[in-house]
Amino acid sequence: MIGRTMLAGYKTLVRLALNAYPSCLQAQVRCSSSSNKLFQVQPGSPSLSTSAKVSLEPSEEVTTSNSQLESSHNNSDVKESSNPRTRQTAQRELEDTFTPFRYVYPEFLPDPNLKFRNRIKEKLERLDMLHRRSQVDIPEFYVGSIMSVTVSDVNAPGKTTTFVGICMQREFTGLKSNFTLRNVVDGMGIEICYDLYNPTIQNITCLRLEKRLDDNLRYLRDAPLEYSTFPFDMTPEVKNPDAPVPINPLKIKLNPRPWTAKWHLWDLKGIEDVSHTLEDWQLRKLKTWKFLTGDEVKNVDLMKTYRSTIPVEEQVEIYSEFAPQLVSISQSMKKQKRKRTFSKPTKSA
Repeated sequence: MIGRTMLAGYKTLVRLALNAYPSCLQAQVRCSSSSNKLFQVQPGSPSLSTSAKVSLEPSEEVTTSNSQLESSHNNSDVKESSNPRTRQTAQRELEDTFTPFRYVYPEFLPDPNLKFRNRIKEKLERLDMLHRRSQVDIPEFYVGSIMSVTVSDVNAPGKTTTFVGICMQREFTGLKSNFTLRNVVDGMGIEICYDLYNPTIQNITCLRLEKRLDDNLRYLRDAPLEYSTFPFDMTPEVKNPDAPVPINPLKIKLNPRPWTAKWHLWDLKGIEDVSHTLEDWQLRKLKTWKFLTGDEVKNVDLMKTYRSTIPVEEQVEIYSEFAPQLVSISQSMKKQKRKRTFSKPTKSA
């Protein structure tokens, strides 16, 4: 019943439109027949392609220039469909502008795995992270940097606990992002994993800003303790903020086997060569494993790289939305830190 009623309504609308169409044609014919009255070209003036006088009413005259119209049309065409080279240069400039954000704020990028993608959730998490960064200064750090973290602890004597260590790994994105610090206390290796946006964190200080040759330093568990020992009273190192982040070329010598993982199967650059510690059957197995896993062609596997990373266009879109707020927050935090360190001098008697 409802379908028949809707069909009847559509038929009525079509009938009305067909009835009104002849009147529109008649009006158009009248306009074309009276074109001599509407468009008047003055004698002695240039042709209509150059300038025209359009008389809308007997008392009104509007003078337009076709050259101006053509120039504005050309400008709009240039804006809409610009040169491909210009587009490429603009895109490269945007990529170069937001390249540092990719390394300083990696947690703002979504998870590369499409199973865990949710755009609304990601947007809300980024807003929460911005709010948290406005409360606590989260400095720039990388895997291999020496850091100090102060956390509120109800059971501690001063209600706070401070731990100093080397950042051995960073994991996950969004509010789930975390980092792990490692240090040696009383001859025992201690590792503490902190959520980057944990509300109990009161202070994060980067004592030594540097990088290592690998993005994961879990092999420090099987290395001598001297590579993981750092004093708790370590003072922050002052460096030029415009200088590039230094890369520590240190190569660590691992302890004899057994290890906590098969580090010889990993593509690690920060450890010394361990092939001389392997037997012949282990070396053959290593070559077979590299062949089966495609270790030789992984650097040129474009689809694997695409699945494990976020496209540059999407990175630019994300950081262009939050870059002004991130920059303003970092500047305000630096000003607050300067005010805290500055002590007003007192007059001596």
